[in-house]
Amino acid sequence: MHIVPKQQKLDPDQQRLLELFERIAPGERDSLLAFAEFLVQRGSQQTSTVDQSLPLEPKQVERPADESVVKAIKRLSESYFMLERDQLLDETSSLMTSHIMQGRAAVEVIDDLEALFKKHYQDYLNKS
Repeated sequence: MHIVPKQQKLDPDQQRLLELFERIAPGERDSLLAFAEFLVQRGSQQTSTVDQSLPLEPKQVERPADESVVKAIKRLSESYFMLERDQLLDETSSLMTSHIMQGRAAVEVIDDLEALFKKHYQDYLNKS
């Protein structure tokens, strides 16, 4: 059974992909499509980031009242998506450790995390 009739206008890679798709079980096709969509999205994000001549603005995500430190890190990472996570890792880990191992209050640690992300964002702006 062919999903799409074989067309001679397809290049060899397209034809191979179509043939592989036809051989995959119907339930597994969703995984292949999801992965292809992921690759397309990742490629467009890389292109749009590279094409940006102006610095990116952080997303404004409101701080919930009873936020945990882990959720704060996720929120700030989402808000400051343009920052290199490797550069934040050491300081973020230290703050997380001070909360878990030394018992620092979550609110204090989150305040420090927000200041840390703002500082790194300012560095990002200065480099742009």
